[in-house]
Amino acid sequence: MLFIPRAGMAQLCTGSLGDPVRKIDFGAGSATHSGALGSAFTSYTYSSADFPTDGSYTIENTTAGSGSVWWSTTDHTGDSGGYMMVVNASFTKTDYFYKAQITGLCPGTTYEFSAWVVNLLRSNDISPPDLTFSILKNDGSVIKTQATGTVPRTSGGPVWVQKGFYFTMPNDVADITIQITNNSNGGAPANDLGLDDITFRPCGPVMQASFSNTSAVTTLAACANTNQTYTLSADVSTGYINPAYQWQVNSGSGYTDIPGATAKTYTVKFEPAIAGIYRYRLASAEATNIGSASCQVVSNELTLNIEVAPESVATVSSPVCEGSPLTLSASSGTTYAWTGPNGFTSALQNPTIQQATTANSGDYEVTVTSSSGCKSTAQVSVLVNPSVTAVLSGDATICEGDNTPLSASGGTSYLWSPVTGLSDATVANPTANPTDNTTYTVMVSNSSGCSATGTVTVNVLKKAGAQAGADLEMMEGQSVTLNGKATGTNVTWFWTPATYLSSTTALNPVADPQSDITYTLHVISADGCGIATDDVNVRVYKKVIVPNTFSPNGDGVNDTWTVTALDTYPASQTRIFNRYGQMLFNSTGYTKAWDGRYMGQPVPAGTYYYVIDVKPGEKLSGWVLVVR
Repeated sequence: MLFIPRAGMAQLCTGSLGDPVRKIDFGAGSATHSGALGSAFTSYTYSSADFPTDGSYTIENTTAGSGSVWWSTTDHTGDSGGYMMVVNASFTKTDYFYKAQITGLCPGTTYEFSAWVVNLLRSNDISPPDLTFSILKNDGSVIKTQATGTVPRTSGGPVWVQKGFYFTMPNDVADITIQITNNSNGGAPANDLGLDDITFRPCGPVMQASFSNTSAVTTLAACANTNQTYTLSADVSTGYINPAYQWQVNSGSGYTDIPGATAKTYTVKFEPAIAGIYRYRLASAEATNIGSASCQVVSNELTLNIEVAPESVATVSSPVCEGSPLTLSASSGTTYAWTGPNGFTSALQNPTIQQATTANSGDYEVTVTSSSGCKSTAQVSVLVNPSVTAVLSGDATICEGDNTPLSASGGTSYLWSPVTGLSDATVANPTANPTDNTTYTVMVSNSSGCSATGTVTVNVLKKAGAQAGADLEMMEGQSVTLNGKATGTNVTWFWTPATYLSSTTALNPVADPQSDITYTLHVISADGCGIATDDVNVRVYKKVIVPNTFSPNGDGVNDTWTVTALDTYPASQTRIFNRYGQMLFNSTGYTKAWDGRYMGQPVPAGTYYYVIDVKPGEKLSGWVLVVR
């Protein structure tokens, strides 16, 4: 047997171990505390508190609720739900933390007895934990006992350590009691600890199993539905006087013996292999004990993964149009090998032909290989449709209001945009009548759904437009400015007649006619897009001359107050007042001159006052002398 002592702790078996005959891990759960162990297993008193008092214990999955005296820890595996035994040791050194009876052991067989321990105290520890591991006969006599020595306090956090020893069963003993007792005084703060994974298991020779003569090969993979043969072998050190061997297999429900596989080598045959994960190990014991799992040690585990060949599926973004990307896809593999038309090959899972041509049409095949080398193939058909070439005509320049034909070819359907000004946006040869410069885009498609686009531009020349402005009025001797406007593309203009105009080619010439006149603005498109004209009437009002004396004496000379040109103002108003402000005469239009009478009677000679509202806008006022 190969045993190596470890410094600072009990000696533990360094050979191969068997499955635990007894393992106490205290279970797991979501609640912080579990139930009591019972008086048969411990002399301590159960407490459901997070911080049990001296001589008490609890079963919990965390010490986080113990305050600042203890370290916060979970069980030694780090499982947040795993329970551990937490002990506040008493002053009595003869009590026991844990004990259990184990039966059905093999006399003369070596076993390991161990547990994981942690000192929970954060700071001062006047009496660190110190345990004794004992193996007792049923009559209470000691087979072997050994102290762990002090489990020191740690400053950086809780540290779990494994304590225990190995021993050989006496030849006349098959049932024993394992026990862990206290060697250290209790108190505060003193001797507070956690226990976990108390384990009792066989210990024997070193056994290293492999799939070959080298210990490194412990995992293999193969393909299902193929014939496979594997040789399992183990290198076993000395230790047993009369060793026996038994290969075991675990297909998912625990290890079972393989009938007849009782040598250090064993050949596994699959004809054919069935998919699954198979685990193998070699068990060994003295020949008289090989049939008892409580006496066996086992080798490391060998894993054989029989994989189902990948069910590959090949897909493609097809059909596609010539010139478009073509992407092939495969699934369920580790490596890929594509082949196809025109010598196409690729090792990518999803290769892409960036610009497909019709020559890329055809059948493609991919071989998919799994991580274990299993292969499968899949096929997919690819169709690349011919591309479309859009042939267009119709670029034109037209006059506003005119139309022009557009033309597209190369496909079976057409769609123009924008639709503004088009006779029909879904035909190959629509008529366009836009109001402004417009670029039309057409999508030309074939029966396979492939398409191309092109553009046609129609430039629109605005027609000639003339606006001579609103009619104008002026007094004789004055002038007015004409307000002409010319619209259209590339136009020229002039006024007629030229009489009394400052310029015939300016849009806003100055006019000073002596009498009423009509001017015409002519606008001409240099591109042939029409001639436009518009008139403006200029009304010239005559100058009014007001005499300051007349003699209504009936001699036929100067008998009325004749105001020159006033009769040309039909909307004018003339009023005459005496010196007292009394209105003596009121006339609209001045169709009949004042004869110096008021209410049919001659007014006395003298000075009278007038106000003439010429309309538009001009008022004249002054005096007139009536002479008798």
